Amino acid sequence: MRRGKRFVLSRTQVVPADLDEVFAFFKDPSNLAEITPPWLNFQVQWASDSVVREGTRIRYGIRWLGLPMRWESRIDRYVENVCFADEMVVGPYRSWYHLHSFRPVPEGVQVSDRVEYALPFGPMGLVAHAVVVRRQLEGIFDYRTRRISEIFAAP
Repeated sequence: MRRGKRFVLSRTQVVPADLDEVFAFFKDPSNLAEITPPWLNFQVQWASDSVVREGTRIRYGIRWLGLPMRWESRIDRYVENVCFADEMVVGPYRSWYHLHSFRPVPEGVQVSDRVEYALPFGPMGLVAHAVVVRRQLEGIFDYRTRRISEIFAAP
């Protein structure tokens, strides 16, 4: 969905596990590589805290289309077992705000992601979004959904 020059990507899935277990997995920065496609060559380079909390900063390295990129996020919002949000402070987007929400449901935990983002380069950024970026982001979140299902597969 497009809002002016901002875009929104939303995903929701139900994980057959306990809320404490699911939230603990997501708040550990070292688990990010587990749910990121290998083709991004994602690496956590540094984190100010071993688990996220409000104010935590995390620096990543990725390769996008073969080009190395630096990305740094700050946890802007944090409510234990409910949600946290990371905001890009350095990276390839004009803006990036990713809200992770968690809610107990009868089948386990509903995990929701909502990313609001904007690209640089004005009209060229809009073309890049239409041609490449939107599909790649959807692919990244499709992979993430599959990996989370595998990691939390019911025995």
